[in-house]
Amino acid sequence: MKIRLLILTLAFLPVATAQTGGENAFPFLDLYYSAQDAGLGGNFITGAGDDISMGVNNPSLLNSEMEKGVSISQALHAGGINHGMFNYGFGLKDYGTMVGYIKYVDYGKFQRTGTNGIAEGTFSPFEMIAGAGFGRQLNERLSIGAKANIIYSQLETYSSLGASIDLAGTYYDEDKGFLATVLVKNFGYQFMSHTPGNRKPLPVNFQMAAAYKLPHAPLRFTLLAHSLNKWDITYNDPTLVPTVDPLSGDTIPVPRAGFFEKLGNHFSYQLEINLSKTIHLRTGFDYHRRKELGIEQRPGAAGMSFGLGLHFNKFSLDYGFLIYSQAGFNNILTLTTNLSKWRR
Repeated sequence: MKIRLLILTLAFLPVATAQTGGENAFPFLDLYYSAQDAGLGGNFITGAGDDISMGVNNPSLLNSEMEKGVSISQALHAGGINHGMFNYGFGLKDYGTMVGYIKYVDYGKFQRTGTNGIAEGTFSPFEMIAGAGFGRQLNERLSIGAKANIIYSQLETYSSLGASIDLAGTYYDEDKGFLATVLVKNFGYQFMSHTPGNRKPLPVNFQMAAAYKLPHAPLRFTLLAHSLNKWDITYNDPTLVPTVDPLSGDTIPVPRAGFFEKLGNHFSYQLEINLSKTIHLRTGFDYHRRKELGIEQRPGAAGMSFGLGLHFNKFSLDYGFLIYSQAGFNNILTLTTNLSKWRR
């Protein structure tokens, strides 16, 4: 039973951390919990506007237009695994805007068996994040924000507890269509690990992003730099060793990523196309995800993502499709509204 649960957890880690997984606690912190985020390849932290789920991604984007905003997201995976998010925004008069949210991961139902193989019932692994964020406008163009999370994981009889904070700042010139932001994610501590003496650091991620909206076209480009707190995020297979050329006798070293390969792994590219007020298209590309999860001989569209947003008077429906490899992808739906729009 313990082996089956371990296999499940390790299989789910690549969704968030690629082949650099296993080094940190609570990797589900880095899952993508909204369709807008997934459609743009994840880590979408330049979403200025009234979408409350963007305020969860980056608390410095929280603003008065998000007050009374409600968003519900649901993602479905193979094997009955799913994850989702619910959030609500509210104002604090002249102090700023807040958002409260709950994120969860449900791994489905498993059969519990003893060492002799006899069934002993079932169990349902579950993980969740409960948090709140605050954003404040300092002046016409500068804003700051912070989030705090309580993190809980229950895997059969093993549980873990932790806490984290996010800190962010944003510069936004609406007239020029330019936005720049910095974000430090998942800075925190694991108070209790699943097994004694196995405490690990959280997946801290320092990010910077810049977005530009073309003045006479419905196109908005975002360049994101992620994992800036760690230079080399490429995967090096520890089982590989130098080999000897049988003809020349020369030693062939294990291939390692060069400077530009390491640099390229830190960048993601995101494009929004607003065809009208109602129809929004999205696409993104994450080079690191493609290199780590794409099948070497047939990478296909690994690292790509696509999204569609339908925005109506009282609500919005968004869909995100994120491709990890030819063997894995993710679908997410998000329903967003603002309660103030339903008042007569």
